[in-house]
Amino acid sequence: MDYFAPTTLPDALRILSSQDVSVLAGGTDYYPALQGLAPKRSVLDITRVADLEGISHSKGATRIGALATWSDVVAADLPSCFDALKAAAREVGSIQIQNSGTVVGNLCNASPAADGVPPLLTLDATVEVSSTQSARLVPLADFLLGVRKTGLTAREMVTAIHIPDMPDHAVSGFDKLGSRRYLVISIAMVAVILGLDSDSRINLARVAVGACSPVAQRLPQLEAQMIGMTPSAVAVTAADLAGLAPIDDVRGSGAYRLHAVAQQCRRLILRIGGDDG
Repeated sequence: MDYFAPTTLPDALRILSSQDVSVLAGGTDYYPALQGLAPKRSVLDITRVADLEGISHSKGATRIGALATWSDVVAADLPSCFDALKAAAREVGSIQIQNSGTVVGNLCNASPAADGVPPLLTLDATVEVSSTQSARLVPLADFLLGVRKTGLTAREMVTAIHIPDMPDHAVSGFDKLGSRRYLVISIAMVAVILGLDSDSRINLARVAVGACSPVAQRLPQLEAQMIGMTPSAVAVTAADLAGLAPIDDVRGSGAYRLHAVAQQCRRLILRIGGDDG
């Protein structure tokens, strides 16, 4: 195998187009997956590519570069609609993992329990996919195709995440249920963005659930019915969760996950809506 460490994005994309490589950024998923064995494919280490660093804002959108870590998200000066993503960032493993692991890597790993996906879904995130031929923007919901499956082809890599500006009154929150408080894979998790009008009624609603289906997903029926309600009036029904398909595993049964996520949605809506009923 070969090891490549380019310093520019065009060089990285040229290597990707001509070599059979695994793209390496934070490495927090890559190395455990090897299970102590030697890599079978050459490695494209992108950590020296400056164009992939940082979190920035321009032209009505926030850009999270492919090398931006969870700690970068926590430290960034971002509006309140990003509070859910910041809360998820603090739940990703240990501080050491947060310092190394990247937000983009979390997406490319495509775990059903990826902490960053529900908040990014509520933010209407799009994924910037690049090759030597072109760059394209893919809605996150279309980029994630299933368990460990994404819309990347063999000669493409994710170079950034783009998030359009939200209304100034948008607030957000994140709730993760696990078998213990820290360093745990989610049983169920919820991200919510709310906006309230001058009468404290909801005029903006986005709800996404993770670890309860092969791919985290928004709950459009619940979002639609919330409009015009006060947070305390919102009820989460089985019909609202109909699109979910939680599995039974060692962390919890599917039935338990559905029950738990309904309670998480309700609790989070009340909490960020400032309405204790």
